[in-house]
Amino acid sequence: MRRKTKKSAGNEMVERLQRFCEKLEGTTDLTTQFTSRTLKLNLGPEDYDSSRVKETRRLLRASQAIFAQFLGVSISAVRDWEQGLKPPNGAACRMMDEIRRNPEYFIARLRELSSPSMSS
Repeated sequence: MRRKTKKSAGNEMVERLQRFCEKLEGTTDLTTQFTSRTLKLNLGPEDYDSSRVKETRRLLRASQAIFAQFLGVSISAVRDWEQGLKPPNGAACRMMDEIRRNPEYFIARLRELSSPSMSS
């Protein structure tokens, strides 16, 4: 009795790409063979002034140091934002948008991160 050998993911991808190329060469109207969808997300971050940054940090009940660590920025960056010296960058604004949309999730996430590890 012969055993079926499982194709590797790489081999499967190559075979599918070869079939795709064959279809491209033999078909003039690809819309009859393939479906293509374009999806555009509206992910432009909100603008954050000093009061909005503070408000967002306070939603998490976090110090400037913890908030900075959570966002992956320096504490001086958070201070500058909260004093209105510099605006936060796009990535930080997007993260704050997400925090504002679901603060309970991020409060719980901060608690998880601050809990001592149970493994030794």
